[in-house]
Amino acid sequence: MKWLLPRSLFGRLMLILIVGIVLVQVVSITIFIEQQEHIAREVLYEDMTNVIVNQISLLDPISTKTRQQLLEIREENMLGSSEERGTTTERQPARRRLIMRLAPPPWSTQEQLQPLNAKHPLLVKLHGALPDRHISLFAAQRENDQRSIDFLPMYVTTELDDGALLTVRIRGREPPAPLALQGFLAALAALFVGVGILTWLCVRQVTRPLSNMADAAHALGENPDRPPLELKGTTEVIQAAMAFNHMQKRISAHMDERTRILAAISHDLQTPITRMRLRAEMVDDDDLRGRIQSDLESMSGLIREGLDYAKSMQSNVPMQPIDLNALLEVLICDATDMSWKVSLDGRAEAPFNGQPVALRRALWNLIGNGVKYGGEVDISVSDIP
Repeated sequence: MKWLLPRSLFGRLMLILIVGIVLVQVVSITIFIEQQEHIAREVLYEDMTNVIVNQISLLDPISTKTRQQLLEIREENMLGSSEERGTTTERQPARRRLIMRLAPPPWSTQEQLQPLNAKHPLLVKLHGALPDRHISLFAAQRENDQRSIDFLPMYVTTELDDGALLTVRIRGREPPAPLALQGFLAALAALFVGVGILTWLCVRQVTRPLSNMADAAHALGENPDRPPLELKGTTEVIQAAMAFNHMQKRISAHMDERTRILAAISHDLQTPITRMRLRAEMVDDDDLRGRIQSDLESMSGLIREGLDYAKSMQSNVPMQPIDLNALLEVLICDATDMSWKVSLDGRAEAPFNGQPVALRRALWNLIGNGVKYGGEVDISVSDIP
């Protein structure tokens, strides 16, 4: 799974933040929907309990005939009002969901009753409101009804003060409509885009100084005297930039000190070498005098090469366009004067941007080593697109 993760710090922070926020939002929406359904059911059961308790209080003191007439009028009014309004059973208030009759359940031969346990929320509320009455709760299911027991019609049975059986039929609730997939995906896409833009701005602001520091580290080898990094950003980034600037200053100081040391050594060694040259002239043996002078020449060459190398590492020499063709012609003329076999093929169409002294020294060293170890040098020049 590691190859699925972005390699950059910017990409990993973006992935962590976006995935984390989207997951949190999805879980929050899911919990909200479930809690909303739970609260709506509790409120509905509370309203049903109040309606049933009020109806029992109304029916207890009146005669059986009057009860029957009152319940028939109530049922006709409720059904007629529901047809006129065209409302669904899910949106009707609690009193319009209840049908009361003085008859045992079920009222339809197609319904089969399932007793519900005493922990059902509606039964718990009814027992709390009517503690002295025996109350039963049943779920009514038809043969082809595939709804969950929480959404089936229910029957509540209890006895009035004179022993008459009162049955309350509660219309079944419709299952909550599933969240529209298109709407959910659109909301999730909008959330993803919004969080992505905000995360890109925040993470880019945090990681940009690190990118600048990486670029400065690459450029340090070419120019140790480049301008120091700006001290801006978070505390950690500022501390890292300060440490980088301090390192750059130490490197620059070390290179300057090395150049001064090599220059001092070169200058100080010139005097003893000169004295040794004079003393070598006093040697009578020609062969010994030649070997001593050869060694002194080698020492002088080593000193010059060390000093030239130190100077070539200095980055304060400005870069400028160089006519490479003219420089090579001068070098070949010098090599010809020294009886070296050097040839040139091709031309450079565009100037070369570099340090003239350092480039001349590098090319001359290449020509000299080529003649020394190969006998002759062939130079080919071409532009690289």
